[in-house]
Amino acid sequence: MTRPAASRPPRIALVAGEASGDLLGAGLLAELRKRHPDAEFAGIGGPQMRSQGMDTWFDADELAVMGLAEVLRHLPRLLRVRRDLRERLFAWQPEVFIGIDAPDFNLGVERWLKDRGIRTVHYVSPSVWAWREKRAAKIGRSADRVLCLFPMEPPIYAAHGVDARFVGHPLADEMPLRPERGAARAQLQVDSARPMLALLPGSRTGEIERLAPDFLAAAARVLTEIQGLQVVAPMAGPRARAAFDRVLAAHPDADTLRPALRVVDGHARTVMAASDAILLASGTATLEAMLAKRPMVVAYKVAPLTHALVKGLGMLKVDHYSLPNVLAGEALVPELMQHDCTPEKLADATLAALRDPSIATRLEPRFTALHEALRQDASARAADAVSELLAMPTTPSALGDAHSAHG
Repeated sequence: MTRPAASRPPRIALVAGEASGDLLGAGLLAELRKRHPDAEFAGIGGPQMRSQGMDTWFDADELAVMGLAEVLRHLPRLLRVRRDLRERLFAWQPEVFIGIDAPDFNLGVERWLKDRGIRTVHYVSPSVWAWREKRAAKIGRSADRVLCLFPMEPPIYAAHGVDARFVGHPLADEMPLRPERGAARAQLQVDSARPMLALLPGSRTGEIERLAPDFLAAAARVLTEIQGLQVVAPMAGPRARAAFDRVLAAHPDADTLRPALRVVDGHARTVMAASDAILLASGTATLEAMLAKRPMVVAYKVAPLTHALVKGLGMLKVDHYSLPNVLAGEALVPELMQHDCTPEKLADATLAALRDPSIATRLEPRFTALHEALRQDASARAADAVSELLAMPTTPSALGDAHSAHG
């Protein structure tokens, strides 16, 4: 492969596939600019990455598809974007390519580029600690270096000879170590003297349709037990709100819930910080709840066939599902999964969190210690790890110029 002249400014390509990746990419870009002020940046990103001066050949929304049916519907377009992107990248010859999350799209692009002598980085490890660990070796065939958000991830990669670095989690950098509940309540204009439950039944339509009926039934039961309870449900976006509104309209407890329930657009972190307890779907929101230092009840269920397949094939390798419990290595917060995700069990666990102040007292120092462990100035550490790769001497590709961009 013909390498660019040393006098040319370094070229760094990045691909982010949704809003969270766009934010991660913007933080990384800002730090890379400090280290390489003359560098050129191009690839796929959103408004945050463009604000850092990146030339976006495609918008991040192009990759933001969820679920098998949606992916299949958009597959021809996604394949066309991938083909066009690979051709442009090969012609542009970046010194390094950084795939930010979006593993289904990025890992294939990374492997293709790595085979052609371009250095590759994957930022945000897929959950190798939860699913088959052999995926770590496969990821290593795509990425020269993996940047991990959690400290338990690099040892898994090391066992497969993959260079992985713990950089910390940007959310831990953003969120305060000591949340101000009074300020959060004032911002939301909720009654500071009354108890408050945050309700987060997921961000995707399918999750909300599966979980919101049980969450609402549990909240209705809790309302009958806790005098003056306020229930606030933050929605991730218009689709999520429409799905939640549909479930609420058809719910048998709607009349009981409506006087106490307030649905808000966005502001999930503020709602969490303002709450006395949180009932939420398993996922990244559990990390935000931990960083908000609030007691929580974590729940989830998938379609019965999916659950049977995952269990039957032994695909899931964890004792704990929620990030606070995974990070702590023990059951700090209750997890009610699949058959345990019932209105009765959800209500009982939520009532315990609201009634027993010792739960919050016990959790706060544990959550703070975990927060401090994740607070590593992630964007700066990620930029350092990329800069190390840039500084390494170039090894000519064994494949030489025989490879074309269409290979």
